[in-house]
Amino acid sequence: MTKILKINRFINPFKKTINVEGDKSLSIRWVLISSLSKKRSIAFNLLKSEDVMSAIKCIKILGSKVYFKRDRCEIIGTGLKYNIKKKLTLNAGNSGTLARLILGLLINSQKKIKLIGDKSLSKRDFSRITKPLRKFGAKFDSEKKNLPINILGIEKPESINYHELKGSAQCKTAVMFAALKSHGSTYIKAKKSRDHTELLFSYLKLPIKVKKNKNYDFIRIKGVKKIKSLNYKIPGDISSSAFFLVLTLLSKKSRLLIKNVNVNPSRIGVIKILKKMGASIKFLNQKKYKGELIADILVKSSKNLKAINCPDKYNSSAIDEFLVIFLVAAKSKGISYFKNLSELNQKESPRLKWASKILNFIGIKNVVTASSIKIYGNPNHTTKKNITIKNYLKDHRIFMMSTIAALTFGGNWRINDLSSINTSFPTFLKTLRNIEK
Repeated sequence: MTKILKINRFINPFKKTINVEGDKSLSIRWVLISSLSKKRSIAFNLLKSEDVMSAIKCIKILGSKVYFKRDRCEIIGTGLKYNIKKKLTLNAGNSGTLARLILGLLINSQKKIKLIGDKSLSKRDFSRITKPLRKFGAKFDSEKKNLPINILGIEKPESINYHELKGSAQCKTAVMFAALKSHGSTYIKAKKSRDHTELLFSYLKLPIKVKKNKNYDFIRIKGVKKIKSLNYKIPGDISSSAFFLVLTLLSKKSRLLIKNVNVNPSRIGVIKILKKMGASIKFLNQKKYKGELIADILVKSSKNLKAINCPDKYNSSAIDEFLVIFLVAAKSKGISYFKNLSELNQKESPRLKWASKILNFIGIKNVVTASSIKIYGNPNHTTKKNITIKNYLKDHRIFMMSTIAALTFGGNWRINDLSSINTSFPTFLKTLRNIEK
């Protein structure tokens, strides 16, 4: 039976300090990169979500050894070549990051490998990955865009030139992984997106060069024969933090400090957008850690939030946080406009459509298209409606958005599929209860 979260209260004022779980993007990248080293890699604060556990299951099938010891995870990988003797099936579950990135790692597999995923993931478009991987020499059963996909790698992948147009870090990283296994230099021209993989490659002293201009990053990667191990203490996830940032902003007389969060400049579009809307947010104790910028985030309630005509230059760096940004727009004075967001409908669910639905449930006027949304904010708006959230393809971020909306707009809410948070933030409700104590 589906577990349902029931909320029929406003959150009380609070002053708290919290930690959030390890960054999901970094956790998955650590797992996959560690699988390419024959030496032992160790991670602390690895996110133990379904997406990360799916990554671990996949690399174990491919031959890696994985050990959990109290507060750490250890991986001994296979090196850059897999010793695969029969056709395998890898299950990416709900994780688009895992599914796209691991295809890049399979570029030199000498046996056919079948990649599958859950119902939600199987609806997503993988042609943006298969097209460049074909240029490396990989073979796919057909031109189909969706999972399941069968890939047969090539013993000596050829280096390629690749132009990434969408600002997708997943597509870029899949090509970067394939480039490590190729002969010669691969050249990538990529629209701005999160750069975790580039930073990890640089830290590992892999042969990567990156040049940047206003709109694009130009990346050159040479193939390698081996990589060293990666020991890593994974910082907190900014995407998970965003739900509590917005909860604090929209609550009365509240203050929250979130410790040790990854504030990589390619990930903090949410902070930049919220500050433009009048949010009181500060970074404290900033430091560099293996290429990443880490900080404590201090946020306070904000009474005078204002609407925004959001520059689309922030889209890539805030793509996972727009759902809660829309809640702030709903409580802001004026009309907010967000454009060029078709990528939101390429996520676990059609998120732009679902954001509009939830705003309608609350009673906030909005106009949505295939790639934009206009939100008519009302700082004093609350609701007493009975609201049920269901049939949203168990999208973890829809569940968490609905929870924050319930606690800040009022109403009598029934939010289905409580287990959906296990995808990215299993301790979301535990963290919320700690704030409410």
